[in-house]
Amino acid sequence: MAELEEKHGESLLEKISDKIKGDSSSSSSDSDDDKPSESSMKAKVSRLFGREKPIHQVFGGGKQADIFLWRNKKVSAGALGVATAIWVFFELLEYHLLTLVCHLLILALALLFLWSNAATFIHKSSMRIPEVQIPKEPVLELAQALRFEINRAFAVLRDIASGRDLKKFLSVIAGLWVLSIVGNWCNFLTLFYIVFVLLHTVPVLYEKYEDKVDPFAEKAWHEIKKQYAVFDEKVLSKIPRGPLKEKKKD
Repeated sequence: MAELEEKHGESLLEKISDKIKGDSSSSSSDSDDDKPSESSMKAKVSRLFGREKPIHQVFGGGKQADIFLWRNKKVSAGALGVATAIWVFFELLEYHLLTLVCHLLILALALLFLWSNAATFIHKSSMRIPEVQIPKEPVLELAQALRFEINRAFAVLRDIASGRDLKKFLSVIAGLWVLSIVGNWCNFLTLFYIVFVLLHTVPVLYEKYEDKVDPFAEKAWHEIKKQYAVFDEKVLSKIPRGPLKEKKKD
């Protein structure tokens, strides 16, 4: 009887200890589940301009995206170096485009002409000048793409001028006003070079620090929307709108 009672006590203690261990493990797992993971926290942060794709896909995901994001450092550095050389030629050295093109053509034609005539005296075969022709298909594709973009720009301008979307109208007016101010500071070539440099620096820096930039941009965007709501309530809502589109009958 004493042995049975002893065994029964030991089994009871084991059950109690197992129960305590099970409760502690379940509570720890529940607490771990309650803690949000780092990936879920990152997913909750809205990306800049509401994008859902990686920055590489935003730029098309092709060779141009590789150049802007410095995937191929030699090509990116080469493109930036060529743009810098062109800007230095035309801005700092004050070279004109027509003058530069004419001087390059004079140099190339003179070298080729002298080599072709000197080859007969030094008993060497003359240089074979390749025949250069512009293919038809890329030109047609480029013209079609330009036509599509120009027509889309005209459609957007027509929609803005119709007076249906006051927010879009004010945004375009503000953008054109800022662009006109920038145009007074620098010429078109300098502006193009600045944009080119920004495209080669800002995206790669944003891709590197996007987890820090996106929360700050989200707070700034919420503040802008709040201020715009106040401005819309006090000013924009009191401005008469243009005729609205007639609703199509079902």
